[in-house]
Amino acid sequence: MPALIVIPARLAATRLPNKPLAMIGDAPMIVHVWRRAVQANAGPVIVAAGDQSIADAITAAGGMAILTDPALPSGSDRVHAAAEAYDPAGKFDIIVNVQGDLPTLEPVLVAASVTPLADPSVDIATVVARITLEEELNDNAVVKAALSLQPGAKVGPALYFSRNLIPSGAGDHYHHIGIYAFRRAALRRFVTLKPTVLELRERLEQLRALENGMRMAAALVDTIPLGVDTPADLDRARKLLGFG
Repeated sequence: MPALIVIPARLAATRLPNKPLAMIGDAPMIVHVWRRAVQANAGPVIVAAGDQSIADAITAAGGMAILTDPALPSGSDRVHAAAEAYDPAGKFDIIVNVQGDLPTLEPVLVAASVTPLADPSVDIATVVARITLEEELNDNAVVKAALSLQPGAKVGPALYFSRNLIPSGAGDHYHHIGIYAFRRAALRRFVTLKPTVLELRERLEQLRALENGMRMAAALVDTIPLGVDTPADLDRARKLLGFG
């Protein structure tokens, strides 16, 4: 299934200002994410840049960036705007949203995010990994997915997401990874929807889709990229990539 991969990025951030341009070794963080998305060979990769300096960093690295309105309220809105500008004819039916703060992203995750869309009833696909670290279970920074996964299956319906530990009872728990593969029509619909009750309560944008009856499914993977939100995360990313 041909996909267009879009990485949204803007400089405004509360915990780590100018995060996309934070240097990790030889390049800004956003360039590391772009390089890894390209290595996935899942389709063309563009950066939806909310600021000219981000676009300049990507073009200097040999990539393509599309400037988007910095006032857009979310990464999904930036992804939609960039996809429509890059592909107004709708050649690409699948749009993959790769967060710009995942510099340790394994390229295989980009392709994995598309696999649940083999089911035509699925509107939005994503990826999860089993939680293996005890400290992640009660860490509110780790988003958990309630996934209906049959024994031996690698893909299952995503029923809910929370910062708290879900579901209750014995069994595996799943760490949600912030990569989304949208059908083009689903993305167009999603960005027209207003924020919803549970989305605002949990501070999780993906709940807007579920609250409006859109179907989500997740692919199970075995690697979790580091999301960079704080200076400590940035130091850890540098070390993981051999620059610390």
